[in-house]
Amino acid sequence: MKRILISGVLLAFLFASEGCKDKQESKVLTREVVFTKEGEVSLKKAANDSLLAQFNIEIADDAYQIETGLMYRTSMNDDQGMLFFLNEERIQSFYMKNTEIPLDIIFINSDKKVVNIHKNAKPFDQTSLFSEGPAIYVLEVNAGLTDLWELQPGDKVDWNH
Repeated sequence: MKRILISGVLLAFLFASEGCKDKQESKVLTREVVFTKEGEVSLKKAANDSLLAQFNIEIADDAYQIETGLMYRTSMNDDQGMLFFLNEERIQSFYMKNTEIPLDIIFINSDKKVVNIHKNAKPFDQTSLFSEGPAIYVLEVNAGLTDLWELQPGDKVDWNH
């Protein structure tokens, strides 16, 4: 009797697990994150105030926006960037968790001068990238652009929003 009962339980389990295979997996629908222009930024040479670049920016100024940044985006145009307004001027750190595109990360102090630049930050890398001095703003742009513009520490950053 025990054998029949055990056999029956095993058969029921096999039929139940086969039935699960027939069920269609539910798909999670996601929406692409798109750029929303919230202002413009200008980069100028410290020595002579000559314009190096001018482009559109999105602003990250609350906890959620700062934490999420450019995560989950598959691309960004070269005339776009994201400017982060942080809570206090201090040594800052950023990382590339869930960020699919390589970036140049520009740390900026309260005088709106470039503190330092982390060039070509690698997608998905969770290594912390630190500012080399106190910063209160961070500007993220596509990797390679800061070399193209010849942007250097001490250069000026200005924006409107």
